[in-house]
Amino acid sequence: MGRWKKRPEGSNWGDFGADDQRGRINLVTPEMRKEAARQIVEGISFCLSLPLDYPGGNTLFKARRAPRLFCITREQDAPNYNFPWRLMTCQQDHLDVTCDDAVTLFTQYSTQWDALSHYGQFFDADDDGEAEMVYYNGYRAGEHIVGPKEGSDEPRSNALGIQNLAEATVQGRGTLVNLHAEYGLERKAIGYDDLMRVMEKQKVEVAKGDIFCIYTGFDDLLLGMHKNPDAKTLHSSCTGLDGGDSKLQNWIDDAGIVAIAADNTAVEFLPARRTAPGARALMPLHAHCLFKLGIHLGELWYLKDLATWLLEHKRSNFFLTAPPLRLPGSTGSPLTPIATV
Repeated sequence: MGRWKKRPEGSNWGDFGADDQRGRINLVTPEMRKEAARQIVEGISFCLSLPLDYPGGNTLFKARRAPRLFCITREQDAPNYNFPWRLMTCQQDHLDVTCDDAVTLFTQYSTQWDALSHYGQFFDADDDGEAEMVYYNGYRAGEHIVGPKEGSDEPRSNALGIQNLAEATVQGRGTLVNLHAEYGLERKAIGYDDLMRVMEKQKVEVAKGDIFCIYTGFDDLLLGMHKNPDAKTLHSSCTGLDGGDSKLQNWIDDAGIVAIAADNTAVEFLPARRTAPGARALMPLHAHCLFKLGIHLGELWYLKDLATWLLEHKRSNFFLTAPPLRLPGSTGSPLTPIATV
C-alpha cells in the first residue's frame, strides 16, 4: 500500500483507500444523516460541551493548561477592548466602541475530539522485523506527523490532522448508554458483558454509522469542583470502558460505530488491566480505535442533561452535530457538540 507492507491484525488500514485520513467516519452516508434527522421529535437541543476552562488548573493533565484570554493594544496603546474608534479615526463624533480578543488554547484540555494523529504505536509496518512509529493507515512519525524542528516549538500533523474530521461534517445519529444510572459513581471498568447487560436493560440499540456516547457521571462530579479538581476523588470515581477486553473491542468493530464519546477523561479505564504477557498498549482502546480502525474518540463531553432526558423518555437515540474546529495540522480540537431530540 505504499506506506506499509503489513497492517496490524484486526485493522482496516487501506479499506477506505490508500491515502484515507478520515477512518470510520467514511461510513456515514447521506441516507444515514436523513435517518438520523428523524430522531428530532420534540425539537429540544442540548449543549454537550463543558465550559472550556474546565476542568481547571492542570491537576488532571500535567502537560495541558486552561485557556488564556488576552487582547492586543492598538492606537495610542489602548487595549483592543472597549476600544473607542475615535482613537483610530481621529474623529471625535464617531460613536463606535469595539472589543476584540485572542486565546491561547490547548486543544485537548476540555471537551474535545482526538484526531487520528493523536495516538500511534511502534509497529513493524515495513515487515522487516523492526518496529517504527506509525499512525492510522501507516502514516509515519517524522515524515507525516512532524515534531518541532530545532529553534521552533511548532509541530505539524501533515496527515491525519483534525481538519479531516471537520471536513467530514460530523453529523448523524448519536446513541447513548447511561452507565451512571446503573453504577452511580462506582469505580468500575466496564467490559463487553457489563455493557451488553446495561444496554439490554435500557433498550439501547446501536446501528452502523452511530456515534456511541457513554455517560458515567464524571462531568457532573467535575463541574461540582468549580475548576479546582480533586484528582484523587476523580481518579477513584465513575466507570470507564475496559479497553483491554477483546470481546468489547470486537463489538466496537462489528457494530460499525464511527466514533465514541464519553464524559470522562479517556473513554477507557486507566490504567488498563494486563490481559497477556509481553509488550502491550498502555491505552488499548486508543490503540484499537484511533490506531487500528480510525474511530475518533471524544472526551470530557457534558452529557448529564441529555442522559437524564433520554432516560426519563425511555430513549437512547438523538440527532448529533459535533464538528471539531477546522484547524489544519492539529492532533485534536475543542468542540461544542449539540444533541437534538
